[in-house]
Amino acid sequence: MMRRALAWGAFVLAATLAGCSAIPDKPVRATLYDFGPAQGGNPGADLPSSLPALVLADVETTGALDGSAVLYRLGYADDHQLRPYSQARWSAPPPQLIRQRLRQRLGRERAVLDLGESAGLARNGGNAPRVLRMGLEEFSHLFESESQSWGLLRLRVTLMDNTVAGEQLLAQRTFVVRKPAPTADAPGGVRALTAATDAVAEEIAQWMQGLR
Repeated sequence: MMRRALAWGAFVLAATLAGCSAIPDKPVRATLYDFGPAQGGNPGADLPSSLPALVLADVETTGALDGSAVLYRLGYADDHQLRPYSQARWSAPPPQLIRQRLRQRLGRERAVLDLGESAGLARNGGNAPRVLRMGLEEFSHLFESESQSWGLLRLRVTLMDNTVAGEQLLAQRTFVVRKPAPTADAPGGVRALTAATDAVAEEIAQWMQGLR
């Protein structure tokens, strides 16, 4: 009887351990990233009246750039392939984050409106402001080698005049900026792409001032 009880106890213990080993590990959540707080400017200050209001359209893009993955390219191996970091995600699709950052920068000098706000202004007899349209063409962590990498941003910007006959082209420019990544991983790529976005926003602001 004692041997039978010990054998039964060993069987139960083995079955319990086997059941525990079959339980899958808790899935690891991807780390969410954004651009962090914007630098510069005084949100409580009155807007200067010298610069006219501007309508900021949504940033357009297609394919993988419209998702939330943090993307990288191995330029030394195959620079035609976009690869996602497995455990890193943007808190929102990059076009939304870029538009938000650009709005923060341009909003330090002028009123920045959405398309719907512009339509309401026109219906109430106001002058329809110019429209800034953008197309995101590249936004990735580019590795030139295993130890050297950059945050690469390419953004096509088009300024349109809002007339009774419709929108008319005023100017267009493609901005290309790359910033060095401090580390060869997802956090390093995020920091580099954030710096590239801030640099592009500053360049666009300066470009806009020259188009008065």
